[in-house]
Amino acid sequence: MTDIPIAWIRPGSVPRFPPPAQALREPDGLLALGGDLAPPRLLAAYRHGIFPWYGPEEPILWWSPDPRCVFHTDAVHVSRRLRRQLRQCAWTVTIDQAFTEVMQRCAAPRAGQGGGTWIVDDMLDAYTTLHRQGHAHSIEVWDGKRMVGGLYGVAVGRLFCGESMFSEVSGGSKAALVCLAALLQRWNMPLLDAQVGNGHLYRMGAMDMSRDAFLDQLALLASAQPDAGAFRLDDPLPVAAFMEGAGAA
Repeated sequence: MTDIPIAWIRPGSVPRFPPPAQALREPDGLLALGGDLAPPRLLAAYRHGIFPWYGPEEPILWWSPDPRCVFHTDAVHVSRRLRRQLRQCAWTVTIDQAFTEVMQRCAAPRAGQGGGTWIVDDMLDAYTTLHRQGHAHSIEVWDGKRMVGGLYGVAVGRLFCGESMFSEVSGGSKAALVCLAALLQRWNMPLLDAQVGNGHLYRMGAMDMSRDAFLDQLALLASAQPDAGAFRLDDPLPVAAFMEGAGAA
């Protein structure tokens, strides 16, 4: 079967996308290009299993890969070494206390990688707007007043779509992921979308799900209302407390 040419979306147009089944096989999941990052378009994308991912000097590229990398929030793997580290540390975790800073840390160049980032200024502005509107959220891990790890993403009903994470010290991003998954499970949010898999995610329990199966789950979860207390923490919580029920991988 021949791939259907990808669509060009006009900026400012009605926020619609082609069906994800029309995404290219190579590069995997490329569905459309162009458009804008206005909140209605971003939210329409996430509600249909689509997300933007592009670099500096590129047009906005929209993706829906097959398979999709996901976590079941009750099945994140915690290695014995990590569990021991997090049980013994004095780190704390907060929600939505430093959203823009988390994005900026995720965008910073990392050792062993090139100097570029896909979290360009337009992305930073767009997701900060989503955060102000209550759709995008961050989780922060602190060692005292120093942020040592975090991640951010977009909530769609009872699904959380993870975008990026960072570590300032060893274990910082893993702590953010473990704590977030536990909180999502507490808030009756069973699935965490990790978009595209890698060895690090798979070692922590991520699995590949076919795009069709993911879209079926998304249709159910996106239409469900999150718990009233979702993404609200009155006070910082100790990371060690999340290890009580965490099994070793």
